Amino acid sequence: MNENKVRYSDKELEEFRLIIEEKISHSEEDLALIESAFKNDSNNGTEDTSPTFKAFEEGSETMSKESNVQLAIRQEKFIRDLKNALLRIENKSYGICRVTGNLIPKERLKLVPHATLSIEAKRHQY
Repeated sequence: MNENKVRYSDKELEEFRLIIEEKISHSEEDLALIESAFKNDSNNGTEDTSPTFKAFEEGSETMSKESNVQLAIRQEKFIRDLKNALLRIENKSYGICRVTGNLIPKERLKLVPHATLSIEAKRHQY
């Protein structure tokens, strides 16, 4: 009897939960570093340098802050996606493609644990 699996087993879900919790922990550490970088770079010692260099530094600092803010926004979204994946594990819908209803392969979920689409469904998006 070749029965198609409709969901991952509790044991498999537990493995994914551990992977995701570890990724959340690392991602929250990364986010804290990014946030501290843009909170602490407001004074980088350009007060006594030439006005031209100071203007250049301020422009560079603004760009740096903007890119750090973008990084922080992306990191926050990644953490939110991972936390949503934990919710799907709790309600046992984790790893099921939201378009095809098929199981997303384990290999894909190990690389992209917050995935909600199979590769086939992702390809059809474009």
